[in-house]
Amino acid sequence: MLKFLCLGSGSSGNCYCLWNDDDGLIIDAGLGFRTMRRHLTFYGVDIRRFRAVLITHDHADHIKSVGKLATELKLPIYSTEQVHEGIARNYCVSPKLQVEQKFILEKEVPLQIGTFRVTAFSVPHDSNDCVGYCMETEGVRFTLITDVGHVTERIKEEVSQANYLVLESNHDHEMLMSGPYPAYLKERISSENGHLSNREAAELLANSSSPALRHVWLCHLSEENNHPVLVSKTIDSVLRSYGIVPGVDFKVDVLKRKVPSVIYSLSSSS
Repeated sequence: MLKFLCLGSGSSGNCYCLWNDDDGLIIDAGLGFRTMRRHLTFYGVDIRRFRAVLITHDHADHIKSVGKLATELKLPIYSTEQVHEGIARNYCVSPKLQVEQKFILEKEVPLQIGTFRVTAFSVPHDSNDCVGYCMETEGVRFTLITDVGHVTERIKEEVSQANYLVLESNHDHEMLMSGPYPAYLKERISSENGHLSNREAAELLANSSSPALRHVWLCHLSEENNHPVLVSKTIDSVLRSYGIVPGVDFKVDVLKRKVPSVIYSLSSSS
């Protein structure tokens, strides 16, 4: 059976783990290497069971440990060529990736990594490049979309096909606008290449989800401009206004910034 675990989600560090009996993938590596290994050990998961690392984009909170994962565990690091260029320039990555550790994937070109069929697709964000990932195995379609400036038709398509979905719900717009951030930062976050608000995430789910969707995890919450209770209330209110009942039509959970989630078992049957 497929398993999912979030080790951290937010500007302090993002890391998601997806595995079955045969293979495992790490999506983003923004936590410290020792922290990742400690969390996995607590859950009885051997970090050496993972086959590869997928990187969404080159910001520090998504790539901090790629060097260690490549050198200590000999894991291949997959991302687009532009993201790899950004990783090479980023001050936080040590040791730097060697040529043989860099694996280039192309957007919209499916790639087989063990038992996983992985497809990267464009996500608008103010990084060197940014992608979401659709990972298919065992009859399950698991999709991760984070750091989203605005919702595109391609993102809507992925949401409409997902069985399991990790989706950014970064900020409450009113909290952001009335909060202490300087004007330039408020503009950056709310821009077309910034982050997705709670209401935008809710509207995306309401308009694009299908009966195939079973579970949604809301990720990358801002510590200053959001709150898990507020996220839940906004998502619940918007979905119900469209006749969708969270917990009945599909489950909704909010991932914590610095505390790992439980391990979720993902079935190929609804």
